[in-house]
Amino acid sequence: MSTRIALNIRQQQVLSATIRHYIATAEPVGSESLVKEYAIRASSATVRNAMGFLEKAGLLYQPHVSAGRVPSDSGYRTYVDQLLQPLPLTTSIDRLLSDQLHGRSWSVEALFKGASQILATLSGYITLITLPLTRTMELKHVQLVQVDMQRIMMIVVMDNYETESVMVPLTSEVMDLDAELLSHELQVLSNFLNEQLRGRSLAQLQQLDWRELGQEFELYGSLVGSMLQELDRRFAQSILPTQLMVSGVADVLNQPEFSELQQLQTILHLLEAGQSQLVPLIFEVPAKPHQRVTIRIGTENTLEPIRSCTLISSNYNRGPVPLGSVSILGPTRMDYESTIALVEATADYLSKRLR
Repeated sequence: MSTRIALNIRQQQVLSATIRHYIATAEPVGSESLVKEYAIRASSATVRNAMGFLEKAGLLYQPHVSAGRVPSDSGYRTYVDQLLQPLPLTTSIDRLLSDQLHGRSWSVEALFKGASQILATLSGYITLITLPLTRTMELKHVQLVQVDMQRIMMIVVMDNYETESVMVPLTSEVMDLDAELLSHELQVLSNFLNEQLRGRSLAQLQQLDWRELGQEFELYGSLVGSMLQELDRRFAQSILPTQLMVSGVADVLNQPEFSELQQLQTILHLLEAGQSQLVPLIFEVPAKPHQRVTIRIGTENTLEPIRSCTLISSNYNRGPVPLGSVSILGPTRMDYESTIALVEATADYLSKRLR
């Protein structure tokens, strides 16, 4: 992050106009063009002096000696932190997502794939959406089934309709029960477990103690404990989302920054083979509770292939719990106002749908 630089009103106007010009044209700009195009009420000499100050401060630079100025990463950072006014797009984007995704056969993958494609089309950049963390999804249904004379299987359905099964051996006390009685008791125990577990996340299973079950189920205490421990063990590595929905690669080819094949190839390789590096960058709990969006500009990105890009991310949640993230990856010459609004609105929509 750059050190905050105090700018007067004229310098703010010139920086904002230079960035807006460069976003629109991808061309350097001089003082005369800024005065004409952005109705700055000052002479070209005054604007030129302001541009000189901004260049010395590291917010603008000249790509060539005879060229005008373009924004630096620090210039974009100052613009985002001090001058930006995000567009109020939440309602319109929510309505668009609802209209286009309504009526599809509901599944988490279909929902997130559709949202990713819509967001890529609207932004013109690469969209990255992580699927929800399995450990944060809630249990929807539990069923116990006897597989044979020695084993029981626990079938668990999460609220994203992901299914997991766990097999455990019967204890000697349970094996001695009559088959019909065992079948009946497993159904009663299934009902009891649904009452106890429905609406809990996998991460909460570690907090449950089944050693003090009522007399009716005391034979099954160790069985239930073993099942839940095994279920938790299977998801113990699910600290970060493991699947990433990527859309918009074709759209970003229209941006001049991605015209060089080698640069594009390094980004594509990261998206295909480096997701384990990318996911921790786009999904994190914000340092400040009120922080809605994380913006990494250019060299603020720690991964070399995207150090010439901007990455804008926002988490979607269930209540206060972050489940995953919505991100847009594009050139630093990005339409920050609308892109930030798109990311926020899409994250809000997914939070609402997952409730």
